[in-house]
Amino acid sequence: MSPLDYLVIVIFSVIILVSGLSFKNSGTDMKSYFAAGGEVPWPISSLSLFMSFFSAGTFVVWGSIAYQLGVVAISIQLTMCVAGLLVGAFIAGRWKRSGALTAAQFIKERLGAKAQQFYTYIILFLSLAYTGAFLYPVAKLVHVSTDISIHLSIIVLGLLVIAYTVVGGLWAVIITDVLQFVILTAAVLIVVFLSLKDIGPVDAFLASAPEHFFSPTAGEYSMTFILGFMIYNLIFIGGNWAYVQRYTSVKDEKSSRKVGYLFGMLYLVSPFIWMLPPMIYRITNPGLSGLENEGAYLLACKEVLPVGMLGLMLGGMIFATASSVNTTLNMAAAILTNDVFKPMRPGATEQDLMRFAKLATLFFGLATICVALLVPAAGGIVEVVLTVGAVTGCSLYGPPIWALFSKRQSGRSIMTITILSLGVNLFMKFASPVLLSFSFSRAQEMLFGALVPFILLGVYEFMLSRSLKESSDYVHYKFLIDQRKQLDDNTPAVQSESSQNRYGLNVLANTLLLIGLLIVAIGWYNSDSVLLVTLVGGAIIVSALVISPRISLTKS
Repeated sequence: MSPLDYLVIVIFSVIILVSGLSFKNSGTDMKSYFAAGGEVPWPISSLSLFMSFFSAGTFVVWGSIAYQLGVVAISIQLTMCVAGLLVGAFIAGRWKRSGALTAAQFIKERLGAKAQQFYTYIILFLSLAYTGAFLYPVAKLVHVSTDISIHLSIIVLGLLVIAYTVVGGLWAVIITDVLQFVILTAAVLIVVFLSLKDIGPVDAFLASAPEHFFSPTAGEYSMTFILGFMIYNLIFIGGNWAYVQRYTSVKDEKSSRKVGYLFGMLYLVSPFIWMLPPMIYRITNPGLSGLENEGAYLLACKEVLPVGMLGLMLGGMIFATASSVNTTLNMAAAILTNDVFKPMRPGATEQDLMRFAKLATLFFGLATICVALLVPAAGGIVEVVLTVGAVTGCSLYGPPIWALFSKRQSGRSIMTITILSLGVNLFMKFASPVLLSFSFSRAQEMLFGALVPFILLGVYEFMLSRSLKESSDYVHYKFLIDQRKQLDDNTPAVQSESSQNRYGLNVLANTLLLIGLLIVAIGWYNSDSVLLVTLVGGAIIVSALVISPRISLTKS
């Protein structure tokens, strides 16, 4: 990379950090720190959900599949579109209706303290592993691109993410997510246009593609896999504790449903754009093989992006993946504060809770850095973590989602089904190949893992329907909901939600303005692509003016 690319990465990192730190005064109580005041505009919450779901997998895993197999990568990601739309239609509104700030709070109120503790410790442990595993490949991306030590990359990137997440809470996470969405979208559009220009007419691209490159399925990525992956994504997007905050931080059920709908629509369009660079790169450079495929996306960017834009693209990739990290940090701190510390210290003041919340974010973030530093062979461990995630995802998140709808299930039944389905899935994954000499294909494993908990839930629900209308846990839950509604009606917010919204949009607009000006400057530096890059930068500047007609760098 050129010195200008390094300079752009530094400038971009400073902009992201400053925008996150600017929310230091917005998280003054639990609701504002963990739910951003409870009235985040739904488009912003949805973009944040999109970027939180986003990770290195988009560039490394799906980019590798797009380079190797073509349209299959798009088919896989379209399952996320279907899942998002279904979450919007059926699940997101239920989370908002529950009145809980976090999924852990809902589980405690609906299923009891024992169920809450059971899920909390498992989710926190897995979240720590996921987050550390996500942080490592991001640092590796920095290391490969810049030759900076991978350990130093982990520490610096981890501390940057911790800093703005600790200080700003959920608002900082959401706004930085939206910024990364805008920047990456702009950069990818430039990559796609320049790649198509480089390869010639679209007809040439279609004619030069390998056989079956445009087939929606191939090899182990069969329709069975697609169906299983769609069910998995439905449960993961609808029940992942970090994502639940995106549905509970908006003002009402209608807005929470829109969060899911927009997420689905973004995944209806984005795969066709995001996957084009590695697919086109397959035509211009078909020689990659093995692990080299994982670098196809970055290599495609290097080949066509003008000086400066490569640095912005790399910075966007880094912080987009870091989005998964900061989202999990905020979620973990919310759980530790709201569902562990608060019950232990019922007399704690709001100030005590906020102090612990920030310390919890810091502690969990430092633990994440340690996990990433202990990964000697990231590829293998990341694969194990993702495999365990696929096997355990529906078993962990599916039963609590079922409890959003069922009046009959109790804490004991939900925990029992989770344990049974986890046991069956883990046995089939790890023990069956050794003991029975039988193992599922990837497609069978995905579908089996997704269906087992729901088959068990359905059977038990049918058995309960003959003798029970409402479980005692559900009756207690209704009482708590009524109690909280009365309390909320009589408790004023510490900080006006509308004031938080105005300030959040103001920070977003100001930062977009700076990013737009940076892209325009990069465009003028590169005479060959000045028009394209300047137009993209100009569009971002216009969007900043639309969001906040009165641009101000100070809090209003």
